[in-house]
Amino acid sequence: MGQEKTERKNLPNFVIITGLSGSGMSSATNAFEDLGYFCVDNLPVTMLSTFSRLLLPNSEDIVGIQKAALVINIRERHFLSDFPSELKKLKKKKLSPFVLFFEASDQVLQRRFSETRRPHPADGGAGLEAAIRDEKKEMENVRKMADLIIDTSGHTVHTLRRLLVEKFGHREEGNPLHVQIVSFGHKHGVPNHVDLLFDVRHLPNPYFVSGLRDLPGSDRKVTDYLEEQPEVGETIRRFTDLLQYLLPLYRREGKSYLTIGVGCTGGRHRSVMVANSLGRALEDKSLEISVMHRDVQK
Repeated sequence: MGQEKTERKNLPNFVIITGLSGSGMSSATNAFEDLGYFCVDNLPVTMLSTFSRLLLPNSEDIVGIQKAALVINIRERHFLSDFPSELKKLKKKKLSPFVLFFEASDQVLQRRFSETRRPHPADGGAGLEAAIRDEKKEMENVRKMADLIIDTSGHTVHTLRRLLVEKFGHREEGNPLHVQIVSFGHKHGVPNHVDLLFDVRHLPNPYFVSGLRDLPGSDRKVTDYLEEQPEVGETIRRFTDLLQYLLPLYRREGKSYLTIGVGCTGGRHRSVMVANSLGRALEDKSLEISVMHRDVQK
């Protein structure tokens, strides 16, 4: 892997993604889109200068695109011949793109093309192995211009995304994880697409307490009753400890959205109170927490 030529405090706003076919450029593009970059795939190299104008303030001081990532590779027929000169033009305009080059071993590239059954763009009829070898040779000069070279041979889609988020994200841990906590009643069915499910039907039920049956779990009288029960506080603490351990791991693996279900019998009392408590306990700069009560009105 090459040396990174940019510091985290000065992240590039203009990235050119290039490299060997099958090395992970499409996955990289998805990661940059998640980081807020405007992404263009297979831009003609002769349009680099034209596109770069969108990254500069115009005569009315209106800022165009804030961050852009462009994928340019051997599929673009003028890439190899025109890329060096186009790069020089950009530098004269004081636009120096960060060139990110992806590669992988011959064996890994062969396996990936075999799995996808897609033709190699450099295959002139001599077969996949020869196409990979020829492309590597043709891309040698472009590789030398790279600011960062990433070998994806040992990466999965998820680990590659994590690497890019760490290197090009504005926070060390990357984008925040969006967590939705949904309270519900089991008698109305479990919500679809729940990633984690907590059942709180073991807790004392306010439904059977005089004066609490018709109140929601967010009402102070209901929360006071539940907070007086020792097992309620203990349950919330244990759920919180588990989530504080799990959520950073989900974020590390590149998960952007996580839904947590908290269920009681009717979805009006216990699950509502516990979901609200978890939402407050999990407030963190690296998380975006929202709480929804599906069955309170039922």
